[in-house]
Amino acid sequence: MTRKILLITGASRGLGKNAALAAARNGIDVILTYRSQRAEADAVVADIAALGAKAAALQLDVGDSAAFPAFADAVRAVLAREWRRDAFDFLVNNAGVGIHASFAETSEAQFDELMRIHLKGPFFLTQALLPLLADGGRIINLSSGLARFSLPGYAAYATMKGGVEVLTRYLAKELGGRGIAVNTVAPGAIATDFGGGVVRDNADINQFVAANTALGRVGMPDDIGGVIASLLSDDNRWINAQRIEASGGMFL
Repeated sequence: MTRKILLITGASRGLGKNAALAAARNGIDVILTYRSQRAEADAVVADIAALGAKAAALQLDVGDSAAFPAFADAVRAVLAREWRRDAFDFLVNNAGVGIHASFAETSEAQFDELMRIHLKGPFFLTQALLPLLADGGRIINLSSGLARFSLPGYAAYATMKGGVEVLTRYLAKELGGRGIAVNTVAPGAIATDFGGGVVRDNADINQFVAANTALGRVGMPDDIGGVIASLLSDDNRWINAQRIEASGGMFL
């Protein structure tokens, strides 16, 4: 049986790395992207190979939509070279950055950066890759618990993630004719280096999150990667156009 292939953005670290490894454990091959951390991306490729799956790493800045046509060409080339195929099966729009600033102090430059990376990027990258995405495939877009609950300092970031959730529903509607299911995964606060590692490294914030989470702790990367990988399984083929929050029950 032909192995499925996942393309996941921003997988040299954090949740993307965890999701890539979880997919590999489920027998899925991986094309992962990195922006600048080539050595880290190569290490993830090696980890995936050790799990018995095939992987390749490609450079991509999701905030630079002008580069997407060339990136699509690179994906087409690596599919032909490494897999002897002309399509991949799953796309996970994961890459992102965190900017913490109050609404009153958010600059246009910060807003525009978040928009390019979190909203414009997934929109036009998905568009550029559609010819290479197999019929019957899946798309997962990463949102955030912050699109449901509100914490000061994340107005711009959460606004983009709200847009991603709307985009997910439209993609599901428009791509349904090709049998492509599209869903959103919305993590809660996770202890990674995202946003400067504030949830992981700031004891007060860590305690605040844990106290407001039904399961009594902050999230870990392993809490999210498996969720993403499981949505790519045949068992979940009928889940479509849904927002799935993986937050341990934050702010219920």
